[in-house]
Amino acid sequence: EIWEPHLAKWSDKHLVCCYGLHLAGKTDMGEIVCTISRDGGKTWSPRRMGFDHQQPNGTRQFAYNNSVLFRPPGQDVMWLFCMRAPMHYRDSENADLVAAYTVDGGLSWKPVELALGYQGPLIIVAGIETVMRDGVPHYLLPAHRNTQRRDRHGDRRQFVLESTSLVRWNMADYVDYPDSNPIFLHEGKIAPSDEGAGLKIVMRTAGMARERPLDPPVAWSSVSKDGGQSWSIAKPEPDLPNYRAKSYYGVDANGQHLYVFNDNGARHGLWYKTKSQGASWSEAKQFYHENNRNSYPTLIEDKPGEWLAVWDSSNEPDKTRTSIRFGRLKVE
Repeated sequence: EIWEPHLAKWSDKHLVCCYGLHLAGKTDMGEIVCTISRDGGKTWSPRRMGFDHQQPNGTRQFAYNNSVLFRPPGQDVMWLFCMRAPMHYRDSENADLVAAYTVDGGLSWKPVELALGYQGPLIIVAGIETVMRDGVPHYLLPAHRNTQRRDRHGDRRQFVLESTSLVRWNMADYVDYPDSNPIFLHEGKIAPSDEGAGLKIVMRTAGMARERPLDPPVAWSSVSKDGGQSWSIAKPEPDLPNYRAKSYYGVDANGQHLYVFNDNGARHGLWYKTKSQGASWSEAKQFYHENNRNSYPTLIEDKPGEWLAVWDSSNEPDKTRTSIRFGRLKVE
């Protein structure tokens, strides 16, 4: 299997895509590999290794998953963040954070050991949001943990990490659910709010007990008015479907918000909605739907109102995650 791609721009036509390559015997662990395009996505290079499970780290050996690419504004370096877990783990539910950087557009990667003020397990899938506080760039990385799956005294929590260096990461805040209604909030994506000033994180949802889609199956969100340092109690987004699957939430240069999602639990197709400031979310429109399975969309803006997208897919309806697809989406 290959899964959970992430996309970033090195230059106007030079694109970098990283994704996971499955290791037999593991649920969701393996290698992180990278491919580049120099013609805006028309053709892609053979994959190169980003993180290799066969490469020991001292006396320990890890497997990797869930890449997140980020090029800081104004810098000639691109970062690759992902999760790593000891090779003897069955899955990555209790992984930690690792990174590498490239200065040649994804041709080679230099690993970096991070300084983590947050010292618990985590899961990442969504991109980094940059905010300015007192003239200093702060980088916000959404993450969650699911220790309850392996530990009956564990929990399921969405939170946000922050950094000014991309090397040291501290806890910014948890995104709490209402005490009266515990919800598994996870895989959130941060972008400017569609409800005025501030930030919003829109999250995948599931029931706390069995990790199944909610009834009704909708995303939940939380807002921050202080640049990501604190987050409101989460609430449902009745116009944004979520069937226990990662969705994409973002905003383009024209100020129009975009939400890309699966329209059913089997993850057959990808659909999208748009919203202008002060308006309501549009009706759902089809982005991609063939006789196959599709999940984990990541998008970046190419031009105002025009997006580039990658997601994991397949070539038949009864198999998942056998290919990575690239597409373009133009919204009006």
